[in-house]
Amino acid sequence: MGNVKNQSILTKRFVLQVFVITFSRLLMNTARRFVYAYVPVLSRGVGVPVTSITSLIAINQGTSVLAIVFGPLGDRFGYKLMILIGLMCLSSGMLAAGILPFYAVLTLAMLLAGLGKSIIDPAIQAYVGQRVSYEKRGLVIGLLEMAWAASTLVGIPVVGLLIEKAGWQAPFLTIGALALICLIIVWIIFPKEKKNLTKSQINNNNILIQLKTLVRSRVTLSAILFSLLIATANDNIFVVYGVWMEGSFNLGIVALGLSTTVIGVAELLGEGFTAFFSDRLGLKKAIVIGLIISGISFILLPLANHNLSLALSALFVIFLSFEFTIVSSMSLVSELTPKSRAAMLSAFYAAGGVGRVIGASMGGYTWKYFGLIGISIVSTFLTILALVILLWGLKGWKRSSV
Repeated sequence: MGNVKNQSILTKRFVLQVFVITFSRLLMNTARRFVYAYVPVLSRGVGVPVTSITSLIAINQGTSVLAIVFGPLGDRFGYKLMILIGLMCLSSGMLAAGILPFYAVLTLAMLLAGLGKSIIDPAIQAYVGQRVSYEKRGLVIGLLEMAWAASTLVGIPVVGLLIEKAGWQAPFLTIGALALICLIIVWIIFPKEKKNLTKSQINNNNILIQLKTLVRSRVTLSAILFSLLIATANDNIFVVYGVWMEGSFNLGIVALGLSTTVIGVAELLGEGFTAFFSDRLGLKKAIVIGLIISGISFILLPLANHNLSLALSALFVIFLSFEFTIVSSMSLVSELTPKSRAAMLSAFYAAGGVGRVIGASMGGYTWKYFGLIGISIVSTFLTILALVILLWGLKGWKRSSV
């Protein structure tokens, strides 16, 4: 395994692999996020109330928790296999919804898309972590994470064009077909992974054993709690930012779309900053800086309540700092347990998924009863708590040289 890690990240085959899995993640992220923007269109398409479509979003988000189950399977059976299964879930679900325009099929499609993302994300991160040196990992993972911002900047607008030109089923068929092509390419260009596990190694790859090990370790437990807290803090504002923009500044649909573009640009820059600065700063220092900027942005948010330019600027800084923090932390987390990277990353993702569900649920009530000031206080507190827990967990931790 050691010689794999010394593989140059500049080899043509590996560059092609990174390109393919980045594009695969773009498809995954677009499938997950475009529903938010086109709820009314899908509602009319399958002939159900808007509330029935929004419930699909909850189903899709809820699948994030399952990453904790699928991640360790990558350590045991190989990351290539998990990537293939994830793409198969996405392709089959999207193609089914594109061919059969029924609500039940659409529900299944969103469930499979969520499952696919929960399967493929930890596998991709672990695959890269296995093959790229720690010193260069921030660069490669930062590039991979650009697929998240690209889903807002490119994916969702393209979906809109497809719907306008060919109907609401067109994006499902397109994403499904492209995912199938990616699946075939991954099958061809990714190396075979032979897992010759001893009895001891098989026991160590047991999901429950790995999870117990993770929560018993101060270092890994702090990373899991950190993920939960920052995801809750971010979704606490994300779930109500549209209501805030519309209510305070009377923005219409086009203007709200512009605000979403601002978020997409911020995410892209955050990922770019991770790729080019996190390794130079040091991953731990980069995360701390990102958290401090996030906390300051949250606490100052109410000052932007009566000025649209300030409000958009505040959202820009919040999402830029959050993306920089979360992507930098992925690189660090991938090194906390080198022998079970996928298990650690899946727990990290699952905690973030729980945090998003909590934040989305809590944010609406916080906004209803306490307004923007309440949102600001809650998100700031959670960010500070995340910083304290992370510093506590990483105190004295040193990266293993093995």
